[in-house]
Amino acid sequence: MLKGNKLYSIIFNKCPHCQEGDFFENKQIFNLKQFDKIHKRCSVCGENFEPEPGFYTGAMYISYAFNVAFIVTTFVIFVGFIDVDPVKLLYYVVPCLVIFTTIFFRLARRIWINFFVDYNADEASYPKNKPTYKA
Repeated sequence: MLKGNKLYSIIFNKCPHCQEGDFFENKQIFNLKQFDKIHKRCSVCGENFEPEPGFYTGAMYISYAFNVAFIVTTFVIFVGFIDVDPVKLLYYVVPCLVIFTTIFFRLARRIWINFFVDYNADEASYPKNKPTYKA
């Protein structure tokens, strides 16, 4: 997958502006103490990942859509096609939703910021926040 595509930034946890710096501080999805920590700014281009308070509130709707899609798909497959009891299905779906919470959370935040920030190849080549040294 080539840079310049928004999917590259979303899938590989990269800055949406330069697609080189990491978006989340920790690469481990299931580290429950730090799975939600994002960098304040991109380490390469200086893009602000927290443009305003409450910016990621809209990401909750994306995460909600992922959860609903998972539940509906699971229900249709197991109850509609395989004929599993819906109550017994809950014993498996609820733990899966708990496990997928961190995945959906991080994915929703990366999708949300990609709605508002466009890729710029020039910014990736010339970082803003790197110190310049005089000779």
